[in-house]
Amino acid sequence: MQITLTMPDWADAEVAKLPPIMPSLEERMTAVIHFSRLNIEHNSGGPFAAGVFERDSGKLVVIGVNRVVPQNCSVAHAETVALSLAQQKLGTFDLGGPGLPAYQLVVNWRPCAMCYGAVVWSGIRSLVIAGSGPELEAITGFDEGPIHPHWQAELEARGIEVIDGVLTNEATAVFHAFRESGALVYNGRLGNKA
Repeated sequence: MQITLTMPDWADAEVAKLPPIMPSLEERMTAVIHFSRLNIEHNSGGPFAAGVFERDSGKLVVIGVNRVVPQNCSVAHAETVALSLAQQKLGTFDLGGPGLPAYQLVVNWRPCAMCYGAVVWSGIRSLVIAGSGPELEAITGFDEGPIHPHWQAELEARGIEVIDGVLTNEATAVFHAFRESGALVYNGRLGNKA
């Protein structure tokens, strides 16, 4: 038995267009939001993307996108794809390990319940998000699952800084585009509570 998750065919060419270093949070988030939009335009996954960067230098490690539907894998969220690709590329299960620079995960919205756990276990030192309010679920209909009411404080208690509100309007514009596309909203059991 084996599982392999892949990025979409268009991704390598798009990564090659990015600058290798993005000093500002806005540059990093712009790249992530661009990939989230491309993911829906190419019908290669949901409206989510995440990038792993060296926090202090802005050096890009990887960008991942949501691959749940095309890969038939409910855990193939943008965050888990990006973190897994970064760990494979860097040859470590712990992105906070000795001798490594501080790594930062940049995501186009607050992580869902599953990805929140992935953030805790990944070893990153910084999480940057476009927003954390109810907009994502209200616009798209996705169910992000139960998350600890003090989730930001819990991350910070574990040495992970949280920066919220970077390019919020740009991120929510992609969610509107996703809704208007009529793409599948793939909640477990298609949202049935039973």
